[in-house]
Amino acid sequence: MSGLSTVLIVVGLFLLGGIYSFVKQKMPMSLIVLLSIGAAMCLVAGVVRLEVWN
Repeated sequence: MSGLSTVLIVVGLFLLGGIYSFVKQKMPMSLIVLLSIGAAMCLVAGVVRLEVWN
């Protein structure tokens, strides 16, 4: 597991926590969708960069 993939996965998980927090605070849905897109992109990029696929 490289350092960048670890960082991307951790940031994605952090953003998932932000999504949970924003839903509980009843923030605007557009903000939640934008945050969830960013979290999904970080998690997918981190998983794709894992070195177990080689």
